[in-house]
Amino acid sequence: MEHYTVEQAASLLGLHVKTVRGYVRDGRLKAVKVGKRYRIAREDLEAFAGLPLAPPRTPRRAEASIIVDVEGVDRALLDRISTLVLAGLGGEPSGVRAEFAYDEEQGRLKVIVLGGLEAGAQVLRLIDALVKE
Repeated sequence: MEHYTVEQAASLLGLHVKTVRGYVRDGRLKAVKVGKRYRIAREDLEAFAGLPLAPPRTPRRAEASIIVDVEGVDRALLDRISTLVLAGLGGEPSGVRAEFAYDEEQGRLKVIVLGGLEAGAQVLRLIDALVKE
């Protein structure tokens, strides 16, 4: 059985939270108190509204898989890029991972960036700035 918070029920009904809370307190909308919060069963909410409710929308997510290929990279630049990228990712849970593959003989670095679009874009801007120095 699916249950909603007062906030979710208000959103589904297109009403203010205080209005829904008032309906619950008045007994016009059936709800169960769990701790300090009310929970409203889907069936009770549909009976109150007089029609079936659309299921709540699942937020959309988009992720990126990016490979950055950098030529002319010496050991010092590799260390600088990897240190700054990893430091940038470590400060907060950004949802982005970065992996590095370095071919010293060819002076070639591949950076693999996986995760959220905005955080991935920030990593790309950082790499771009370091390569242009």
